[in-house]
Amino acid sequence: MTKTDLVEAIYERVGLSRKESAKAVDSVLEIIKDSLRRGEKVKISGFGNFVVNQKRARRGRNPQTGDPLIIGSRSVLSFKASDILKQRLCG
Repeated sequence: MTKTDLVEAIYERVGLSRKESAKAVDSVLEIIKDSLRRGEKVKISGFGNFVVNQKRARRGRNPQTGDPLIIGSRSVLSFKASDILKQRLCG
């Protein structure tokens, strides 16, 4: 499903115009992105949780040369589906 598909689904189900539907989808996604940038956990009841985790720096190896190197610390986005969503998907 793409962002356009979401806009179309809102247009069909809610009855907003396509322009209003697109604005609603954009607004929701911006709110989620802003919250995650601030390090907040985003919980959507019945859907799941989005959380930003911090990975520590670690030693690694260049696969082409075999030379050791340091892989820097970074932020990674994780999603955990809610039990309700899991039940609907799995049966």
